[in-house]
This record gives sequence, C-alpha cells and structure tokens, in this order.
Amino acid sequence: MAYTRAVVERTLSAVFDPDAAYGVKNDLAPDADMPKGFVDKRKGSDFPACLADVRQGWRQADLTLIERQSILLRYGLDYAYDEIGEVRGVRKSAAQEATDRAVGKLAAHLNGDKYIDGYDQLEGEAA
Repeated sequence: MAYTRAVVERTLSAVFDPDAAYGVKNDLAPDADMPKGFVDKRKGSDFPACLADVRQGWRQADLTLIERQSILLRYGLDYAYDEIGEVRGVRKSAAQEATDRAVGKLAAHLNGDKYIDGYDQLEGEAA
C-alpha cells in the first residue's frame, strides 16, 4: 500500500488512542445470526493495518522533537495551528509548516522513500 499524506493524516488521529481499533464495525461481515454468510474479503477495511503501520512509523521515523510535538498537538490533542503556535511560542505558519513537514516525513518513511523538504513529491517520482 502506498501511504499518501491524506491516509497518514486520517490515521494519525487514532495513533494516540489505545482503543481506536476496537469497536470498528465491519459493514461487510455477515450478521451474527448468519454464520454461513458470504464475506468479500477484498472489500474489507485496511484501517487496522494502516493504524499498525503508522504507529510503528511514529516510533521509527526520523522526526525532530518539534515535529513530534506538532503531530501530537495537532492529531493527538486536536489543537488548531494557532494554538500549537501559542504553545510553542511561534507563528501559526511555523506551526503549520512543522506539522506538514512531519506528516511528509512520516509518509516517506512508511513508503521507504527519502523525504525532500519543500516538495510535495518524493524523490524518484515523476513530475
């Protein structure tokens, strides 16, 4: 699976919640009273796998302390960028840049690519 910024951002909000994967309903599973019901496993959710990968990436990715703080404040505590700026004593734009850079680094790490700061595309991708 290729990890885009959008997938990483969607998953990050669950990384800091230990109960995030519990209670996720599988809409394609057969009803409990229909044990022989058909399930198309190709249409299942990949959220639990993404969550496991992003949690592991969070531990292993080469993120600075500021980038880790920015991700935690934004996705773990749901702070707005201006609130992150106040906590860190920087402008809103600096808080947003650090958060965006951290998400980019995490996505690059999960894809096994080198992150290039300032570019939306990763090294090796065609323009």
